[in-house]
Amino acid sequence: MTEAPLLQVKDLSVHYGGIQALHDVNLHVNAGEIVTLIGANGAGKTSCLRAISGLIRPAAGSIHWAGQDLRKCDAAARVRLGLAHSPEGRMVLAQQSVEDNLKLGGFVHRADKAGNQQSLEEGYQLFPRLKERRQQSAGTLSGGEQQMLAIGRALMARPKLLLLDEPSLGLAPLVVAEIFDRMRGMNAKGMALLLVEQNAQLALRLAQRAYVLESGRVVLEGRAQELLHDSRVRTAYLGA
Repeated sequence: MTEAPLLQVKDLSVHYGGIQALHDVNLHVNAGEIVTLIGANGAGKTSCLRAISGLIRPAAGSIHWAGQDLRKCDAAARVRLGLAHSPEGRMVLAQQSVEDNLKLGGFVHRADKAGNQQSLEEGYQLFPRLKERRQQSAGTLSGGEQQMLAIGRALMARPKLLLLDEPSLGLAPLVVAEIFDRMRGMNAKGMALLLVEQNAQLALRLAQRAYVLESGRVVLEGRAQELLHDSRVRTAYLGA
């Protein structure tokens, strides 16, 4: 018997007033897998992640987590199930310290103080610069450090699947390389990743599978390495 995907999205549609952002999107993520969503700005990638994490309510379709229907689960309940979201724009609390931002990410495990402390130390091992700056206000960090903080905060929830929205946006190439290296490390320890990324080439080189969104619809899907060499993808997204 085939094991159910960790995440299964079926016929997902999202509306913003009279504008339809997603049209009958189908995708899945297996346990321990890296999957990427690529597409132009406005293709619906962020809307897809926000619907999955419970930040917006779909107009139609279903989202299942390890076989469980999530339609009655709010965003906090989804975090408790093992689904965490590092949003576009980082959304750190600028006036709070780095450490307080990280601790906020562990709110669903607040009764487990020892476990949260262990998660905090693991976050500092993953991103040593955060430990160096743990008492600084988050708003004083560089863009790359804020991205590390956003990811570290999401990891405090101890997710089985991490949703990452544009982790490389606006960052220097060396910082991007460091963050992608950390993503590989997280995956090597068994964490699944669903990645939205403007740099299609980087995303396709990292992921095992990929979906291409255009105007809110999945127009291509398959093995990431195959899509990396697909002439349609190369022309539209890789500058080839």
